[in-house]
Amino acid sequence: MHRDFYLDLARQRLRMPIGTDLVLHEETHPEEARRNGAALVNVVERTARRWNTPLALPLMDLCLEKTDLLALAGVPERRADRYHFSSPIDAEAFEWMRGEQKVPVCARSRARDEAIALIAKKPGLVPVGMVIGPFSLTTRLLADPITAAARAGRGVAAKESRMVRLLHQCLLLSEAAIHRSVRSQMRHGAKAIMVCEPAASTAFISPRQIKAGSNIFEELVMAPNRRLKAGLDEMGCDLIFHNCGELTDAMVEAFAQQLRPVMLSLGSSRKLWEDARLVSSDVVLYGNLATKSFYSDGAMPLAQVLGQAQALADKMNGCGHPFILGSECDLLFVREADEKIRRKVDAMILGAIAA
Repeated sequence: MHRDFYLDLARQRLRMPIGTDLVLHEETHPEEARRNGAALVNVVERTARRWNTPLALPLMDLCLEKTDLLALAGVPERRADRYHFSSPIDAEAFEWMRGEQKVPVCARSRARDEAIALIAKKPGLVPVGMVIGPFSLTTRLLADPITAAARAGRGVAAKESRMVRLLHQCLLLSEAAIHRSVRSQMRHGAKAIMVCEPAASTAFISPRQIKAGSNIFEELVMAPNRRLKAGLDEMGCDLIFHNCGELTDAMVEAFAQQLRPVMLSLGSSRKLWEDARLVSSDVVLYGNLATKSFYSDGAMPLAQVLGQAQALADKMNGCGHPFILGSECDLLFVREADEKIRRKVDAMILGAIAA
């Protein structure tokens, strides 16, 4: 693909959610469809067609790379989500998990890849892959990632702390797992990859430490993501970078200027019309209505969705930065609020209440 493709979508004033999970739950057996590529491709295609976008986004399932990585350590899929490393990993096991292993392992990963391959044959659709970001995966491998990052941010070296040593080991394992996943999705036809890095935020990285001179954000977040971007560039694959966490201006600027994604997706805590000054004019800003609140009429009534969508569109048109209006993150199915969420998504996309 080319940047002009995404800029053209912005010029057309495309509106689109990250809504594959909502459509998945229209299936009679959604969990079975999640593990079956032939069923999952129908979900992905219906999602893109419903909201008139050429970008065919898979499920934002950020557990897949962890599950596939831990399978190499003998951890079964049923335990992977809650599993954390508790001590530094011995050299032999570390090198094995970091190596060029055959992936994907788990059924959901295989189904994702199969769906990408099938989407690539669909007219008018661009197959997009999905991975968790290196630092975000690292935080999911540790029982206490905040303390580990804080110690590293204070300058504690790996040789001085078992916790810091494990942090750095997990970061390297995360990079390897994500690169394996990206290569697999590209082999199946992905033309762009959405990298979801929500933990690269003030929740895990201390702005005070950065202000005091710590290079922790560079070391734990930017360096591995630059290497990921370089790999994507080498393979001719576009980067869509997503971070819905609480961010500083400097973080947003680093993502935009150093990673240069074709699209930068940010959460509702950011004012995109102000962030535009931090972002090159050939990087499309995406988002960022507070869709996490759509389940509640008290927190986000339908009329407020319409008002906020129009206000955001007006402000972005006013600042002149390429923009696609959409959700701040993926829209997750909530059984008791399903109809509310769908009506609000339709209102956000249509700019009006559907009949």
